[in-house]
Amino acid sequence: MIYEIQDLIDKYLRWLKDKTVLRQIKDWVEITTPYLDRHNDYLQIYAKRDNGGFILTDDGYTIGDLRQSGCELESKKRKELLTQTLNGFGVKIERDSLMIHASHENFALRKHNLVQAILAVNDLFYLAVPMVASLFMEDVTSWLNVYEIRYTPRVKFTGKSGYDHMFDFVIPASRKYPERILQAINRPKRDTTQAFAFSWIDTKDVRPANSLAYAFLNDSDYIPLSSVVDALKNYGVHPVIWSKREEVKEELIA
Repeated sequence: MIYEIQDLIDKYLRWLKDKTVLRQIKDWVEITTPYLDRHNDYLQIYAKRDNGGFILTDDGYTIGDLRQSGCELESKKRKELLTQTLNGFGVKIERDSLMIHASHENFALRKHNLVQAILAVNDLFYLAVPMVASLFMEDVTSWLNVYEIRYTPRVKFTGKSGYDHMFDFVIPASRKYPERILQAINRPKRDTTQAFAFSWIDTKDVRPANSLAYAFLNDSDYIPLSSVVDALKNYGVHPVIWSKREEVKEELIA
């Protein structure tokens, strides 16, 4: 089993390296990643030297794109969600730009954290247009609270690769069930589910034995593709269609 998991991690890292493209733009280097934004365009970040290290930024794209789509981030709740999400990855926001500083030694880790932060912010607010009453994360939190399911929100674990991974909820082990890790995926597409699958694979062996991972898949707008659901299953994640969440209620309460 361990060799199979290691092979999956190696394949993921090869894919990440092979699909990353660099381009020089004056003092900056544009880094095109294989991850897709909500428009199915490749995510791009920018890097330049700064006081012996590097600045990495999205150049304001993530927040600017959300604002242009009608998603304002001025409410207290949304500001708290944004700040909490960015803090978990060590990312700061300056004039709407998501930014992180890196050294030669931690460049790969900090780049990883910035990309994961961009994906997380995009996913949090993807459906947060004026006609939507609540965010998916709020819906999941409310559902857990209604059934008094014990959890710790926004928990960071370091995986075997040395990368940090942020998980939305962790339910501690009980006499009946082991530790359960929950992720709320607002846009259940290849990029968001693949990112969570890698986080789980990279983290699984450093967590308590028999820990379980669940992915709540928002189907409010459309039914998640069967290929997405099957991919999660192949990586050892339990996919939970949001409209069918009651099916796993007892597993999470226990």
